Amino acid sequence: MKIEHRILVADLCAARAGLKVDPDKTYLLESRLAPVARREGFVSIADMVEGLNVRREERLVWAVVEAMAAGETSFFRDRKPFRLFRDEVLPSLARRREGRPIRVWSAGCGSGQEVYSLAMAVEEQRAALGGAKVELFASDISERALEKAQSGLYTQFEIQRGLPIRQLVRHFEKVDEMWAIAPHIRQMVRWRRVNLAGEFSGGAQFDVIFCRHVLGMLVEPMRARVLENLARALAPDGFLFLGEGETPAGLTTALEPVAGRDGLFIRNPAHRAAA
Repeated sequence: MKIEHRILVADLCAARAGLKVDPDKTYLLESRLAPVARREGFVSIADMVEGLNVRREERLVWAVVEAMAAGETSFFRDRKPFRLFRDEVLPSLARRREGRPIRVWSAGCGSGQEVYSLAMAVEEQRAALGGAKVELFASDISERALEKAQSGLYTQFEIQRGLPIRQLVRHFEKVDEMWAIAPHIRQMVRWRRVNLAGEFSGGAQFDVIFCRHVLGMLVEPMRARVLENLARALAPDGFLFLGEGETPAGLTTALEPVAGRDGLFIRNPAHRAAA
């Protein structure tokens, strides 16, 4: 790819979704964009990017942006946040909600492993929730990622990455060369395409938000905006899980850490009062 093509793609990703794309990473760009070019009927990536430069067709722009947004994901990634969610956060919210549903959002869900991990954690904790209802929501910027997630189908490689054997036995079945998650787990989740860097409308708030390993994929100015969007979407006494090493410190005062719980954050009442 020519440098001007790489820069154009990087600029489009930053403008549309706040994505940080290094134009010097030629191999990454080509490996992500080659399937898009083939799928869209172009003879080469260069031909596709030239077409983008001339027409800026929205559907094609978003196909390119979504391809570059693909991130790494796995079941029960890093383990500890899911144990904290299951053993502490869920029971605490069940006591406080007094019959109202606990709303959980996987923001930037990719191909679904995170939200299905949350669903399995909810199933494990059912007996301790006193009948509390848990509603699971998942979103991503990529339509193709959401389609895969909703299918609930995973390869042997994807299954081997982080999924405990007892969860595999309980919640999956073999379908040809793939593994299919059980219908009762898949049906627990509601799906929606959301651009976290876009404008958030007011409305329903969430008791728990998982947005892990997303901030590092964003350009610097957009990180603060996404964190403030998430803070607005969080219930006043809700919890936000970020990825290992991710923090709102230096970006926004809308959130503050929970002492002794790495990666867990709550809304900052002082920020709310000042808003």
